[in-house]
Amino acid sequence: MTHDLLSGPEHDPARDAGHENAPPRVGFFTDTSVCIGCKACEVACKEWNAIPEDGLTLTGMSYDNTQSLGASTWRHVAFIEQSVPAGRAAASPGAPAPAAMSGAVAAGAPTTAPTTAPTGTPTSDGRTELPLMMSGGSEMRWLMSSDVCKHCTHAACLDVCPTGSLFRTEFGTVVVQEDICNGCGYCVPACPYGVIEQRPSDGRAFKCTMCYDRLGAGQEPACAKACPTESIQFGALDELRERAALRVERLHAAGVTEARLYGHDPDDGVGGDGAFFLLLDEPEVYGLPPDPVVTTRDLPAMWRHAATAALSLVGGVALSFALPRLTAHPRLAAFSRLTALTGKTRLTALTGKKGRT
Repeated sequence: MTHDLLSGPEHDPARDAGHENAPPRVGFFTDTSVCIGCKACEVACKEWNAIPEDGLTLTGMSYDNTQSLGASTWRHVAFIEQSVPAGRAAASPGAPAPAAMSGAVAAGAPTTAPTTAPTGTPTSDGRTELPLMMSGGSEMRWLMSSDVCKHCTHAACLDVCPTGSLFRTEFGTVVVQEDICNGCGYCVPACPYGVIEQRPSDGRAFKCTMCYDRLGAGQEPACAKACPTESIQFGALDELRERAALRVERLHAAGVTEARLYGHDPDDGVGGDGAFFLLLDEPEVYGLPPDPVVTTRDLPAMWRHAATAALSLVGGVALSFALPRLTAHPRLAAFSRLTALTGKTRLTALTGKKGRT
């Protein structure tokens, strides 16, 4: 068991938080290659957790009307529109030529596929694409992803909370107790992902709880239960990481060389996420930081520097008070006058002129 660990690998954060005989840590694995953007997860999350509406206005951002995670948006389905050069999929080794319209890649899809496919037929190119328009030899595609709180191994929001409102559960997840939150807002800038947010109506902070009440009853979170394509997978975190690695291998074998995992590595800046993703492009494309670091990682060094600065300041103040007392001593005063006279004598010898007395 490790105490006061703020960064680096940590095998069992629940046990480190004081939960003896805790069950295996659980989490989410979100496979964006099979997300169809249906938003069933958003609806299920709001219904189960009784989350208020987060705005009914159209944003003009494709079909993304929630735009980001927040106090009233614990699941956010992103629609990223991209311009893809024609033949990009075929340029990858082993990948087929792009189809007129391809859907999401089903788990375990065959490694070969015809160069064309009927509209809506899943192909092995690993993209949720829709040719909204053709321009200059390129077409538009959608990348869809259901974002959520990462339930970090090292959760800075939890570390900075002064009231204990945020706590680590026996399942390894991070939960906010809204009845204890005092609305200080320290957790908001501490989160490296910008997930947690204060609700304007009362100032308290809210975020995904991974349906802590359902976990206690032996049920999976509402979002994973509602996902029709199993893009959101829930289970023991170690098992999910193994499953995700196999999924990436299959996609690479199918020619989808851009497929990569995000947030799965226990050696990353947050000690690995409890909710990690399979992405089909760079993290920045999905609005995710490329190299997140827990904001409390440098706290020990910061406190050491602050203590050194404080001791130096106290020493300087003490010396400023002590120095006049030391120079006021009779023997020290005589020594100071003698030193001054000796200096004047040496100066006269060097210049050949008598100094003024």
